[in-house]
Amino acid sequence: QVQLVESGGGLVQTGGSLRLSCAASGSISSINTMAWYRQAPGKQRELVATITQGSTTDYADSVKGRFTISRDNAKNTVYLQMNSLKPDDTAVYYCNLKQRRNMFSSFRDYWGQGTQVTVSS
Repeated sequence: QVQLVESGGGLVQTGGSLRLSCAASGSISSINTMAWYRQAPGKQRELVATITQGSTTDYADSVKGRFTISRDNAKNTVYLQMNSLKPDDTAVYYCNLKQRRNMFSSFRDYWGQGTQVTVSS
């Protein structure tokens, strides 16, 4: 089994910064992508950023230039540095691990419990 534990959420003013962390433990495959999603009240969960095992990254247009995703493979940990935060960034942020055992198996998704980020105006 795989467990994901997030930390680092909180309350911050507009223009402020926060750093989220997500530590993965258990049976972690070397074939994986980690990501951050978020879900605001009354809205669907949306993809914020992804990072592959080789550290190739991708971002939602809404956070490009403000958020940075990174990872420490030795610690099986992914980070999300969030700068220039806006009230629209307020949401529950979820860590995601997508992995498969080998090139012939299917991908499986694992989720953290979520961490609240609130940006006040």
